[in-house]
Amino acid sequence: MNSRLRIGISFLLVLAGFLVPFLIVLQVLEPGLMLSFSAYFSSLVGLVLALYGAFDYVNSRRRNDH
Repeated sequence: MNSRLRIGISFLLVLAGFLVPFLIVLQVLEPGLMLSFSAYFSSLVGLVLALYGAFDYVNSRRRNDH
């Protein structure tokens, strides 16, 4: 998986981690423990994946420059 795809997927995960609690607060979704945990872990995994993708992108650009 290349770094741009990894960053794109992580953006979607972080967006889902934001939208689910937002929809719970607006009372569009029924609050639940599993839904809250899945939103939290989606945001956490998205952040870690974004950092890994960004580091991988920078590292590949440095290798190509030398």
